[in-house]
Amino acid sequence: MSVARQVVVEADGGSRGNPGPAGYGAVVIDPATGEPLAEAAEYIGVATNNVAEYRGLIAGLSAAKALFPDAGDALRVHVRMDSKLVVEQMSGRWKIKHPDMKPLAARAAAILPPSSVTYEWIPRAQNKHADRLANEAMDAGRDGRTWEASASTAALDTPSARTASAPPPVQGPPGDQAAGAARARAALAAARGAAAPEGLFPMPGAQEPEPPAEAAPVTGSAAPPPEPSAAPAPEPSAARVVPAPDSSAAPVVPAPEPSATPQTGWGSAPDLGAPATLVLLRHGETALTPQKRFSGSGGTDPELSATGRDQAERAAEHFAALGTVQEIVSSPLRRCRETAATVAARLGLDVHVDEGLRETDFGAWEGLTFGEVRERHGDDLTAWLASPDAAPTGGGESFAEVAERVAAARDRIVARYAGRTVLLVTHVTPIKTLVRLALGAPPEALFRMELSAASISAVAYYGDGNASVRLLNDTSHLR
Repeated sequence: MSVARQVVVEADGGSRGNPGPAGYGAVVIDPATGEPLAEAAEYIGVATNNVAEYRGLIAGLSAAKALFPDAGDALRVHVRMDSKLVVEQMSGRWKIKHPDMKPLAARAAAILPPSSVTYEWIPRAQNKHADRLANEAMDAGRDGRTWEASASTAALDTPSARTASAPPPVQGPPGDQAAGAARARAALAAARGAAAPEGLFPMPGAQEPEPPAEAAPVTGSAAPPPEPSAAPAPEPSAARVVPAPDSSAAPVVPAPEPSATPQTGWGSAPDLGAPATLVLLRHGETALTPQKRFSGSGGTDPELSATGRDQAERAAEHFAALGTVQEIVSSPLRRCRETAATVAARLGLDVHVDEGLRETDFGAWEGLTFGEVRERHGDDLTAWLASPDAAPTGGGESFAEVAERVAAARDRIVARYAGRTVLLVTHVTPIKTLVRLALGAPPEALFRMELSAASISAVAYYGDGNASVRLLNDTSHLR
């Protein structure tokens, strides 16, 4: 009978350029003593941060398995990483969409039985050992060398006191502000060596809202873990095994090291860098806008009216005065491309078109008013208002389908323009959908937002997967 063994794996990866020269680091830790049992690191050439982080996970799990090859199902591994993407995807709470991530996730999942591995997100400041290993590997690659375990000083720079209880994990989708704030509170409390407080700014009688049931970034349905690959995961290219005392006794799960200088508020939160900020500009008016007629991607594709062209000019003046927009991405529909072109001409920027930003296809409702649809297709309208899965009459798109398309466009744009301010010229439904997803709000929230023609909204997306709604339906530039 196999003896139960428990270890902790801390892993990290980095890219100097994203994509750029990249490397990973991983350390296997005895949770009872906090001592490192094995280290692994490798320079992997040009890659993205996400690829490097997955490679670090694969190396850490492989090293843990190599330490106890006879443990079988009795081996328990608790993975701690500062990549929320990897943690949430490997936990099965976020969908794995990127084609480069799917095979890496499958390799990681195939190393050990899924029931043997648990995942926890930790702030970057609490992942110093693996981060240092990754940077050593990247430094070695820069100098044309191979990382050598015997030359590593990562363990010397990392305190070994890792035996306190870890804060309980808090789950939630990307952009879920309730869960994001709870994670921050738990991390802050752990750094101060205390239990998580009731709230950062508690009020008498106030209760923290329950995190929404939606646990996936697009449609709200949690995705299962990726299917394991038939091919075994490769062993890391370089690893060091560190002698350690017997750890067969039941250990305590490790926690972040205490902070030497306690801080309050958000001061001790990890620096996530500049967010990708999406400035959301609804197109200017068309002839259909003041009549409040359904005007989607399945209709006549109207041009801007004289009023709409004036609104586009005013928006261009506004953004020129701010001087913050660095990129412009537009829906393919004419009214958006005309609005975007007006702004781009003023700012001296090019316009990129993303098909995912087009308006909903309203099927047979195109060109009709709400009252006309109620009169002609009353039952279909009632069903559409009641369920995000119901489509307009005649083969239009449901809100659920639009949300999936818009979220995919968001992911592409945020990944491409990380840390930059991007103007998205699009329509009512895509803008409301981006705001809804950022807030973690239910689909019916779409009916509780007002978006005027040529109005401006904004959402910032951070490196840990969280989002912050900065602005909604601002029309001050039109007055």
